[in-house]
Amino acid sequence: KKKAREGCSLPEPSWEERLANAVTPLWRLPYQEQLQVKYESQRKILQTLASRLEELGIDAQKPGRLCCPLQPVVPSPIINGYRNKSTFSVNRGPDGNPKTVGLYVGTGKARNIICVKANHLENMPPEHKQVAQCYEEFICRSPLDSCILFHAGGHWRELVVRTTSRGHTMAIITFHPQELGQEALATQKALLKEFFTCGPGAVCVLTSLYFQESTMTRCSHEQSPYQLLHGEPHIFEELLGLKFRISPDAFFQVNTAGAEVLYQAVGKLCQTTGDTVLLDICCGTGTIGLSLAHQVSKVIGVEMVEKAIEDAKWNAAFNGISNCEFHSGKAEAVLPQLLASWEDARPLVAVVNPSRAGLHYRVVRAIRNCGSIRRLLYISCKPEGEAMRNFLELCCPPDPRKKLTGEPFAPVLAIPFDLFPHTVHCELVLLFTR
Repeated sequence: KKKAREGCSLPEPSWEERLANAVTPLWRLPYQEQLQVKYESQRKILQTLASRLEELGIDAQKPGRLCCPLQPVVPSPIINGYRNKSTFSVNRGPDGNPKTVGLYVGTGKARNIICVKANHLENMPPEHKQVAQCYEEFICRSPLDSCILFHAGGHWRELVVRTTSRGHTMAIITFHPQELGQEALATQKALLKEFFTCGPGAVCVLTSLYFQESTMTRCSHEQSPYQLLHGEPHIFEELLGLKFRISPDAFFQVNTAGAEVLYQAVGKLCQTTGDTVLLDICCGTGTIGLSLAHQVSKVIGVEMVEKAIEDAKWNAAFNGISNCEFHSGKAEAVLPQLLASWEDARPLVAVVNPSRAGLHYRVVRAIRNCGSIRRLLYISCKPEGEAMRNFLELCCPPDPRKKLTGEPFAPVLAIPFDLFPHTVHCELVLLFTR
């Protein structure tokens, strides 16, 4: 590309183009072509899985040398502005402004990071862009510096914006306290609240304004509590006829309309009966389990974020759902205890929706060694990453050395769902049975 530009004297791409190419690399393609690109990507992933299974001595000679049939990518009902959560950084912009609020082009390793405003990105709704613009205006007025490097001082850091189809907007501002005392911190919080309630930021009509003092890149509520400066402690979303409460750090699928399509398909793939027990691992605010609760006898959810479990319990009670129980804690600690003494005769179906880090080995081992689980749905936004390790652990022959004594699973169907238009990613649902 560089040589082509030199030979044809093509202009260098603008910073806006560079950001769009980094964050939404398929943005120039018509949507049907985007879906085809994603289909080919998922096909290669399943080919890789087939090859890895063959290395383990597992027959994966399926049509097209895939480990299982691959259905076409299910399109997103909304193509533009679908994101309900955006995270903005604060750093130097193309014009040298160290208080630019946007997304990164470049890497820290290469020391070429530039923070570019995201006003032109097609996957982000206008409400998010407006809050980011107002936050930049606020910190540019502030005498306090932005915190670009922790050891170099500064205070103003990232902004998270969450919105719902009900018109709710939550803003979460991260602040490095450095050596500031409580009185100085109280002053900054008061100024922030005033700006977003009475000043220029009032145009954002925030439902919730949160403030978090953080000395680390990421902090949980337990490590550093989210402080509500203004408005309601939660925002609310509707999904498949149910109402869901969302806390600042609770997981919720980033594309609500796409999640509805995904969860409806998951409900069919589970093939549950009235006496089925559904195990919802990495359940977040309980969206999958609660949306399927009406077709099973019981839902058991496991989630490490304590606030998300509080939301899940509230969601169940508010929606009048009484056949759900939710457990707070790391899945690798909770699940083995739950399944080790499992004696329930009812059919047990598991749905797992982990982060990109995949499932902990002890979680996979607990699932493998629980003979009652005959059907497993694995939902992954990055199946070529750590999830691939999980797939192999689920399907490999029994290995007493690794304490994988249970009967292996086999992949039988793969369906990609496009929850992230304009990007290369999608959610792959891989059905395993045994």
